[in-house]
Amino acid sequence: MTMSDLRRSASDFWKEFRKVRSGMIGLIFLVVFICILIFEPIIVPYPEVNEKWRDITYWQDLPSSAPPSWINLFTSKKRAVSETIEKYTFSETLAGAMRIQEYVFEYDYSASVAPSDVVFHASGVGKPTVVISIERPDGLSVDLYRKQLETSPSQDARVSIDRSAQTSAMNFGKKYSPSEGVPLQTIKTTDVLFSKAQEGIFRNPEPLVGTYRLKVTLLLQKPDERIDNVFISIAGRVHGILGTDNSKRDIWSGVIAGVKWAMLIGLLTALVSVSIGVVYGVISAYVGGWKDSLMQRIFEIFISVPMLPVLIVMSAVFKPNIWVMIGIMCIFYWVGPVKTVRSMGLQIKEETYIEASRALGASNTRIIFKHMVPLLIPYAFASMALNVPGAIVVEATISLLGLGDATIVTWGQILQAANSGGAMLSGMWWWVVPPGLAIAFMGMTFAFVGFAMDKILNPKLKTR
Repeated sequence: MTMSDLRRSASDFWKEFRKVRSGMIGLIFLVVFICILIFEPIIVPYPEVNEKWRDITYWQDLPSSAPPSWINLFTSKKRAVSETIEKYTFSETLAGAMRIQEYVFEYDYSASVAPSDVVFHASGVGKPTVVISIERPDGLSVDLYRKQLETSPSQDARVSIDRSAQTSAMNFGKKYSPSEGVPLQTIKTTDVLFSKAQEGIFRNPEPLVGTYRLKVTLLLQKPDERIDNVFISIAGRVHGILGTDNSKRDIWSGVIAGVKWAMLIGLLTALVSVSIGVVYGVISAYVGGWKDSLMQRIFEIFISVPMLPVLIVMSAVFKPNIWVMIGIMCIFYWVGPVKTVRSMGLQIKEETYIEASRALGASNTRIIFKHMVPLLIPYAFASMALNVPGAIVVEATISLLGLGDATIVTWGQILQAANSGGAMLSGMWWWVVPPGLAIAFMGMTFAFVGFAMDKILNPKLKTR
């Protein structure tokens, strides 16, 4: 086949493909997924999501079980949004050999629900004493934290106000609501700090909007001590595009990171299994006789074995690995195209040019791979596209049972974490719906493309 013939065939195929509306819809979705795959480092707000999805310390500054930020558009009671404050006013004074550094951060609070935490970050060398206080819009000041902090260049030091200032918040609230007998463990620090100083500050806090000044004072006693990379992170009650789970992980980052694994699992399984199935079917049709019968009995054995139970047992007995799972799926998926390919191979086998090739002394291998298999490549592509959704769903099922590869981030594993974390019982729909929709859209994409190709290339469904 010359290049001009190839271009003409591709042009004819594209003209037919454009007439199938579902195929064009699937193609659009496929382009979207490919763009997500290419631009993942730009789209994902946490670039180390693939390596640190299960590293709790990587996500510790985010709010736990927070819904998406855009729900504020549909509610009258606005929730504080997560943000990072890097701008500050700096001053330094000397008291003998001691250096006193003061950092003042401003936080504009205008929500109805206070943030879940305020975290101070710093890195450097030494063990400075840290004093943190907050000046409220009503003019009141609250001392939150005073303790020696150990810093190092390799690891950030962090101070969580929610955990460290519970006692300070309780003492502040009791000045204005002494009648409320609230246990210390039940007090939410930020709810008290960002509420009006009045009766009911613990049980029915009213938001105090305005500009809050977070003052951080560092006492450095040695000349070689230094502090770098100072900033404050606000853990809001809503976060990002798809919210967070109960481990504070960003769901949007996990869903985007799962695209490449879904495509790898689906495409690689389909490519290997369909290639094996096509070659097996052609050989069975060409050799005929008892060899054909034997190959068909082997085919029937494989097709009668249920794949999912075997895959579950293999994953439970051996250490789950994505490559092992793909290999097992290929062992069972190759039987899909065999029957159709064999029937098509029996027709091709009787063509005149096959007889001519055999008369000219061409080997069986050359006839099979040079003359017969190339004719079945269009059908193979259609079969591959139709096999992709099944492979993705099988992996999601295995992961949902807790038997997936724990070293990667897949949509099935996100759903498994949501199931074990009681997402539906807690009303955390943003933890369940996005990965579920991602699986559905990915499957629909390849199903639409596969149906369109099958309609054009399959002789029984051919419309032209």
